[in-house]
Amino acid sequence: MDKRRCALEDLVIMQFGSVYKGKKVLITGHTGFKGSWLTVWLLKLGAHVVGYSKDIPTEPSMFLELDLESKIKHYIGDVRDLPSIKKIILKEKPDFIFHLAAQAIVSISYSDPVETMTSNVMGTMNILEAIRSIDSPCVAILITSDKCYDNVEWVWGYRESDAMGGKDIYSGSKGAAELVIKSYLNSFFMNPDHLIRIGIARAGNVIGGGDWAKDRIVVDCMLAWSEGRSVDIRSPDATRPWQHVLEPLSGYLTLGKVLSLSSDLHGEAFNFGPRAEQNRKVVELLADLGSYWNFSKIEDLYRITDNIPFHEAGLLKLSCDKALFHLKWEPNLDYKETIRMVSEWYCTFYRERREMYQVTMDQISAYENFALSRERIWTMQ
Repeated sequence: MDKRRCALEDLVIMQFGSVYKGKKVLITGHTGFKGSWLTVWLLKLGAHVVGYSKDIPTEPSMFLELDLESKIKHYIGDVRDLPSIKKIILKEKPDFIFHLAAQAIVSISYSDPVETMTSNVMGTMNILEAIRSIDSPCVAILITSDKCYDNVEWVWGYRESDAMGGKDIYSGSKGAAELVIKSYLNSFFMNPDHLIRIGIARAGNVIGGGDWAKDRIVVDCMLAWSEGRSVDIRSPDATRPWQHVLEPLSGYLTLGKVLSLSSDLHGEAFNFGPRAEQNRKVVELLADLGSYWNFSKIEDLYRITDNIPFHEAGLLKLSCDKALFHLKWEPNLDYKETIRMVSEWYCTFYRERREMYQVTMDQISAYENFALSRERIWTMQ
């Protein structure tokens, strides 16, 4: 049994070409939902994780529930504080940086537009400014959002070369961050001998266990249903691409691997999104998630409200052809697998109160096994 376990552990670490094994990886925003999942996956891959975040953003918190502070080097700091983030980067000399720190809630962008703009634009600029001073090789993956595109709500997917924009504060902050990245790239990082390699990753909304952020439909459902209540929903017929959090993370890790081996894609942006068949109406999503919570009637799951406190963008699809062509990356889960993983994580948390770090590790293992059976490129050396 021990030999088999060691063999499986070696197989896991070989994923993404073993490039993260024994390497120091700095994650900004590591206390958030995406950052916590990325932290666990990198620990599983054998990396030494350093985290930098300004606070614990939610209560409950995946970061706290998994006791991640005891497993990594944990710094509290704000990416808007240039001296602070620069000091940490120069001290730690990371091999990889994944910049996830952001104000990511659309509703908060209406109540506090200044924080949204400064966090998402100045925070990104400060990361770029700080890594200018690094004197050792480093791959930096800067994560923005699908909201960076000027959304004219056409039916086909946005490509990486399409116009940046944004009709609301949050979208505008992501589009502006992209322009900052572009200007820094062309001004400071295009020397062929430069030690820094940069990739830009754009993904849409994701779902998964451990998310407790404000004004997110799955989060609201899990909390309400765990208490036997129905949930208020605003747009039951809205269609969205429902993507598990591990999907774009596999893209970020793949991009980091490729850039660590070659500078050919330095400065390139990539979309990481679900297949078109992942699109479902909100009411379909709720019915499928609700089947795990023993409600006798679908009418007990939700109530429709006309209270829409802020503008919600309509159709926004991503074209991931570039990631498929250059990175050989493609989504891994189908819709039913996504629903099952999300539901099982929350059901375990609310009903069983098991050790959630192991539950999360097990879900990553299941995701890796799906990928291995489907011959995803990152499962191979």
